[in-house]
Amino acid sequence: MKVLIIEDETLTAQRLQALLHSYDPYIEVLAQFRSVNKTIQWFQDASHPQPDLIFLDIHLEDDLGFRIIDELQLTIPIIFTTAYNEYTLQAFKVNSIDYLLKPIDADELAGALNKFKLHWQTRKPALIDTSPLEHLIEKSMPTVYKDRFMVSLGPKYRSINIKDVAYFIYEDRVTLLITNDGDRWAVDYSLDRLVQILDPHLFFRVNRSLLAALWAIQTAHSFSGGKLKLELEPILRQEIFVSGDRVSSFKDWLGK
Repeated sequence: MKVLIIEDETLTAQRLQALLHSYDPYIEVLAQFRSVNKTIQWFQDASHPQPDLIFLDIHLEDDLGFRIIDELQLTIPIIFTTAYNEYTLQAFKVNSIDYLLKPIDADELAGALNKFKLHWQTRKPALIDTSPLEHLIEKSMPTVYKDRFMVSLGPKYRSINIKDVAYFIYEDRVTLLITNDGDRWAVDYSLDRLVQILDPHLFFRVNRSLLAALWAIQTAHSFSGGKLKLELEPILRQEIFVSGDRVSSFKDWLGK
């Protein structure tokens, strides 16, 4: 079986590939992509083999994954990987499309693959109608935010709840997740991307290198040049300032 993994979280993609090979070591992962545009470019190259099955994240780094289906008129069976709630997932059942909730569970993956082998491989290819699902996604997107992160230490994986995250900091070309206990984990997200997927009531982009949780901010002091100096918990080694152009919106956010 040839599969394609389209997922913008590197750790999730790596874990999925490992689980696939545990299920069947003969499964061939043709490629992994993080974006809609790179996936479309890959399909447009006729020299690439066609996958038998696609694992597709709904929200990729440059657009919703549905655009891949729409632009390429795909009829290849798809298993979605998603963090969306049960209400939204009703549309999957309407379209007879399977899905896996993140973090992906080995038994649930095996069930989806068994379903594919039993039902999808014998079906006549047909264009997947994603319009009901897209409609529900659009309605739910303002209230659906990422609530956990998967991090790794060697071969081990750990899921961190968003309530345990104090802040994210960009340091030495790496985005670090800092927990309330002061643990530091590398994550595969830019701060720009994190701003898009985190609840804006809980997290604020303090400056170019720091995105802080409300509960991590202890005090804010007026500073020269119209800036604000922050005291965070856990404490950072360097001084943290709210950029002058963000001070007004920061005060509004802090007072909500």
